[in-house]
Amino acid sequence: NEKRAQFHTLLFLGIICFILLLAIIILITYEQRRQSGVLAEQNLKLEAVSAALQRRTAERNRLNWTLDVILDYDNFPAAERCPQKQCKPCPKDWVMFQSNCYLFTKDEYSNNWKTWEQSRMFCLRQNATLAVIDSQEEQEFINNKTETYNDNKHGYWIGLKKVTEDMWTWADGRNLSVTFWSTEEAANRLSCGLINPHLYHSSNWAKSSCNMKNRCICETRVLIRPD
Repeated sequence: NEKRAQFHTLLFLGIICFILLLAIIILITYEQRRQSGVLAEQNLKLEAVSAALQRRTAERNRLNWTLDVILDYDNFPAAERCPQKQCKPCPKDWVMFQSNCYLFTKDEYSNNWKTWEQSRMFCLRQNATLAVIDSQEEQEFINNKTETYNDNKHGYWIGLKKVTEDMWTWADGRNLSVTFWSTEEAANRLSCGLINPHLYHSSNWAKSSCNMKNRCICETRVLIRPD
């Protein structure tokens, strides 16, 4: 009887220990799940704060970009660039590509065409420069917007200018990062560069006399930078 009583006591204690262990496991599991839920909620809040911060940073950068563009002007043409107080990325008749605006002159009559220097000054009056081509994508964009006219020597002035016998730079002083020169031979006296739409698109930069009169391409930064 004494052994049976001890057995029952041990059995009872074992059951109690099992129940306590089970309760501890349940409590630990519950707490882990609760902590996991709290952590997930905190992560969601953190992601929301991070996204809001990124949006604010992007908006601040866009505003700084716009302010920088406006400050480039001596007298910002608000009525033209922001009609009815709604600012547009590019002026009327200009075409947007990435973060720049482009003006492709389309004068039909030769008396309206310009020399390279006249074209450069024309672009400056638009608060722009003759186009600078920095990538294959930009070259393709420009090719898609130009058209053949007159004879096979005429094209569109861009910012290419020869500074020494073998060195060409852009009108703003930058070096050429990519080139799309025509394979046709050109005389050394030819010191200005144009896009010739008669030529194959991957090699249609042509050397020409700076006094030749052509259409031109102006380039300026967008007023409102795209995301």
